[in-house]
Amino acid sequence: MPKRVDHGQRRAHIIEALVRVAAAEGLHAVTMRAVAAEAGMSLNLVQYYFDTKAQLMHAALERLEQQSHARWSARLAQLPQPGTPQAFVETFLAEALPTDEESRAFHLVWTSYAVLAMTDPELAAQPFVEGPDRLERQLTAVLQQAKEESAVDRSWDAATEAAHLLTLAHGLGTSVLVGQRGAEAAIRVLRAHLDRLFDAGE
Repeated sequence: MPKRVDHGQRRAHIIEALVRVAAAEGLHAVTMRAVAAEAGMSLNLVQYYFDTKAQLMHAALERLEQQSHARWSARLAQLPQPGTPQAFVETFLAEALPTDEESRAFHLVWTSYAVLAMTDPELAAQPFVEGPDRLERQLTAVLQQAKEESAVDRSWDAATEAAHLLTLAHGLGTSVLVGQRGAEAAIRVLRAHLDRLFDAGE
């Protein structure tokens, strides 16, 4: 009887191999051949599941986003109940910082993908900003609720502040990635900003 192949597991194995190559050498070093070697598969088998490197890279980005969302949900579930808007936002943004091997890999691949997509038409054609847009909408909804509850200054715009916060988190994440500051220092900067933001509502 022929062995049943778990195609989903194989795809995941290939994606994980790409992430390992990218985390170790940078996304620019990723080739289909390098991923095949890391996965212990033939190049033809990798190409059977992913026609192009752009498809494989986008699949890896989607998988990392799913894993990050699962981590974010788990961290939120651990918050004391009833939770405060500030605790929610801090937990939400802290997950975007490269504080361990898994989140570092996500941040490295995401940032590298963004840079490469600026000059690679094939990558630019992929729906790259869906994940960031979704996060911005979620954060905007939380901040809008905080405004309605007078937990923050009611004069500012929730969508604008959500963009500010995500930009701050992305910049802090990059500063950690390149060694400008440690993860704990980045979290202190983020927390200081949130303290000022939510103190304005009192």
